[in-house]
Amino acid sequence: MVPSELRELHYLSRENPILIPANLDMMQNSIPTFHFNTFLNSLPNSHISPSALEFATLSSSISNNSTSDEAEEHQVNVIHERRQRRMISNRESARRSRMRKQKHLDELWSQVTRLRNENHSLIDKLNHVSEFHDRVVQENARLKEEASDLRQMLFDIKIDSPYSLAF
Repeated sequence: MVPSELRELHYLSRENPILIPANLDMMQNSIPTFHFNTFLNSLPNSHISPSALEFATLSSSISNNSTSDEAEEHQVNVIHERRQRRMISNRESARRSRMRKQKHLDELWSQVTRLRNENHSLIDKLNHVSEFHDRVVQENARLKEEASDLRQMLFDIKIDSPYSLAF
């Protein structure tokens, strides 16, 4: 893949697209190259034949091309590794998210169960209190009626009594 194709390559993810820098060509060209003939000329007391210099120049140019190819391949490998790491990271993040969601759902279901049980218990208590209230209201009504009857009997006894006139 050439750098111009890499610039157009995007990792297909809605959340985190990986964009290749536009200056990728310049980044690759900034990799220092080793010039073998400069190295040979810098050695003290070096007597190198012209054919050796030609070989050094030729190997240097081959080295430059292979270095450029290696740099490009290295850049592609780095991009691929980053993409792979990001994909693994995204999968792990999604797995953790699913686990959190499942845990939350389980907690909600246990809360629903607990609240339903509490609701049934409160309904039972309310029914018992309501029944007790109804019994108390009935007994109260019966006692009021009985008290009224007793008052009436007492009043009737006072009226019919021969002693009530003597006093």
